[in-house]
Amino acid sequence: MKNHEIAEIFREIASILEIKGDNPFRIRAYLRAAESIDSLSEPIEVFAKDNRLKGIAGIGEDLSAKVSEYLSTGKIKSFIELKESLPEGVLELLNIPSVGPKTAKLLFEKLKISNIRQLEKVLKSGKLSGIPGIKEKTIANILKGIAFVKKDTKLMHLSKAMQIADEFLNPLENLPEVEKITVAGSLRRKKETVRDIDILITSRSPGKVMNIFTGLAPVKEILAKGETKSSIRTSGGVQVDCRVVEEKSFGAALLYFTGSKNFNIKIRQMAVRKGLKINEYGVFRKEKFICGRTEEEVLKVLGMAYVEPELREDTGEIQLALKNKLPHLLELKDIKGDLHVHSLWSDGHSSIKDMAQAARKRGYSYICVTDHSKSLKIANGLSIQDLRKKKTEIEKLNKGMKDFSILYGTEVDIDSNGNLDYPDNILKEFDVVIAAVHSGFKQSRIQLTKRVVKACKNKYVHIIAHPTGRLWGTRDAYEIDLEEVLKVAKSTNTRLEINSFPNRLDLNDHNVRIAKQMGVGIAINTDSHSVEQLGTMHFGVSVARRAWLEAKDVVNTLRVQELMRVIKK
Repeated sequence: MKNHEIAEIFREIASILEIKGDNPFRIRAYLRAAESIDSLSEPIEVFAKDNRLKGIAGIGEDLSAKVSEYLSTGKIKSFIELKESLPEGVLELLNIPSVGPKTAKLLFEKLKISNIRQLEKVLKSGKLSGIPGIKEKTIANILKGIAFVKKDTKLMHLSKAMQIADEFLNPLENLPEVEKITVAGSLRRKKETVRDIDILITSRSPGKVMNIFTGLAPVKEILAKGETKSSIRTSGGVQVDCRVVEEKSFGAALLYFTGSKNFNIKIRQMAVRKGLKINEYGVFRKEKFICGRTEEEVLKVLGMAYVEPELREDTGEIQLALKNKLPHLLELKDIKGDLHVHSLWSDGHSSIKDMAQAARKRGYSYICVTDHSKSLKIANGLSIQDLRKKKTEIEKLNKGMKDFSILYGTEVDIDSNGNLDYPDNILKEFDVVIAAVHSGFKQSRIQLTKRVVKACKNKYVHIIAHPTGRLWGTRDAYEIDLEEVLKVAKSTNTRLEINSFPNRLDLNDHNVRIAKQMGVGIAINTDSHSVEQLGTMHFGVSVARRAWLEAKDVVNTLRVQELMRVIKK
């Protein structure tokens, strides 16, 4: 499955083109294509084999040819030539969230800095001060960005981890020798970042399974190989561990290898107090095997209800499991509609009709088309005149719909002073108004907070989109007093969004749990720009589950009539 590899190449091409001052629309085309490929639910190899590459949003003749070239040769010649046209190492600087293409070019031209180590040394020596275009605040942001990169160097976001895991799960689960197979570890807990991948299997032929596992296509290096456990490293540097256990121990092993360190310690301590021992092989009283076939029976021995994997972090779930008072976590099937999608009217790749039909196939009963507002030129923001045409199209489509509604919405820009991109007399016409910050990310904490708070106080704003602005691996969350925003959101009946797009997952689980505790409602949306991206909803649901959310906490679990009544209170 080469989805992530190709998406990353297209992002690199976009960065190089930006450094070279290329056409911004061409740059944007590569970024859009990367987003579409990253969000595919199938391997891109399948699209190529079925001659469906041009059906992927943003993939035309040129990019289709590049994808095919990579799939057949493992490289893209024009990309290699493009990289060679830049000074060696300049691209490494772009891994720092605060360093954009122009800054990277400036750093190389002025000081010949071509890697992060050199940059950090120069920053600490004070040599950047006084260089035109480099301010004191810029230096502070770059240092912060370097710390961010160092922290996340060995981590991958959840979407990438799932893609890599599938490269192993898909061929292994079809083997006759494999009886049960699942992921464990932080990936099963659906943490937003994952370091390594753990796979657990039951099989009567463990040696054969290990031979096949260590010989799979993604394997670059075999770190260890045994009869029941092997470890490999992929070409991308990701470690994957595979264990084969007996059927009678599968539940105990899954519990052991899924829980966080603190969760597992608490479980073992509870067992000791009951005169038991719990490990990956089962539950034992002295040397006698008690149970271990399922997680449920292991937890039952301890007097606990089943704890969903996403909750196993030792943050209160054990105490509630002992009282059988755990929340009934939100499930993907609870979602009735997506309130944040884009269409061809702004920067989307699919028509309103196609987005609606795709949403309906997913079992939704509504979708809200929230194209960008007029000031966001790079996203083809809609003028007021275009809004009228879009509304007419939606009304016409709705007449032909049965048991499904297309809602008329907008993602309205919050400007640097907290003003909205459309006047109130236009905003009041929308079914749903989502407000978002798209610029000025480096403003002060006070300024950014005031902007979002002011948007919350507008009576026509229903949801704040991607509230902290973070893009995983590209841009850290901007400085904002989220507690203040949550207080105002609560008082104004404004929901905050969990943006399901894999590189965002914004709000994160920590902030969502705070929102729940403060009584602030949540909307889970995909921010889709194509029909394929509608499939990313499950990432947002995972964030919600880790934050202990139930269906009642999420506004788009409501039927459309109730939704309209609740958000416009």
